[in-house]
Amino acid sequence: MAVLVTGGAGYIGSHVVRLLIKKELDVIVLDNLSRGHKESLPQNVIFEEVDLLDKEKLTAVIQKHKIESVIHFAAFAYVGESVENPEMYYRNNVSGSFNLINALKEKGVKQFVFSSTCSLYGNPLTIPISEEETTKPINPYAKTKLMIEQILADYDTTYGMKHVSLRYFNAAGASVSGEIGESHFPEPHLIPLILFTALGKRESISVYGDDYPTSDGTCIRDYIHVEDLADAHVKALEYLNKGNSSQIINLGTGDGNSVKEVISVAEEVTGRKIKSVISARRAGDPAVLVADNKKAKEVLGWNPKFNLKDIVHTAWQWHQNPKY
Repeated sequence: MAVLVTGGAGYIGSHVVRLLIKKELDVIVLDNLSRGHKESLPQNVIFEEVDLLDKEKLTAVIQKHKIESVIHFAAFAYVGESVENPEMYYRNNVSGSFNLINALKEKGVKQFVFSSTCSLYGNPLTIPISEEETTKPINPYAKTKLMIEQILADYDTTYGMKHVSLRYFNAAGASVSGEIGESHFPEPHLIPLILFTALGKRESISVYGDDYPTSDGTCIRDYIHVEDLADAHVKALEYLNKGNSSQIINLGTGDGNSVKEVISVAEEVTGRKIKSVISARRAGDPAVLVADNKKAKEVLGWNPKFNLKDIVHTAWQWHQNPKY
């Protein structure tokens, strides 16, 4: 089976690519390299440097490689940036995805795994968060993901394009092998920023608010290892290959850890004291975001294997000696 992985040179995409290759599938990576890293890909993988906004080249790739299914990661994914520049996000994420979906429809491709986000839930009313929670995104990034989910739902109804939209929580960690890991510029995520502090690349880590209604006053998030995420994407593809119906599925461990807990685990893993500074709350930060992952277990047969200490350990291995 020929699987197209858009954004396959990105953080999560590159882990999925390697797992698909281990499953002996024919993998074609499509990435415009605006934020991905070609160095994260195996040397023998088929790579096409194409932007989803280029309809002609996109259609040519799908036809050339006789694509049968798609895992779609390609997107801009910084919340703050989306607020500052919504035009860029709607053009890149929504228009690019729309081009992809239509190109696949024209070629009769009907298996689509979509990288979505728990940000669709905004400030949820119920914890843990199930797929039944109302979607009410509060930033342009999340709104673009919801729009794409809605397009996929309509294309399923009318054209029979089956999809699994995976709404995942806080992706973190690096490959156990140490070959690939998280490399963003600028880096927006908590665990790398904590480890940069441990490495002396930052003076301190900012803790945005310590007066939330949580056990230690700091925000609680559901951190999920990138290799667990990769496993779920492959299982979603296998699910669609069996002719099953479209699904929306949360991906998280079902456990939450506060910012202070993450810092404490990082100090244990690194053996170093990590200075933190309490700052003002950030607008729009919910106190707690934790997944109800029962559906992922029941529908996909998926179970996360890594805990927070594993996540921080693999990330620490990577950030001490990043390859790109």
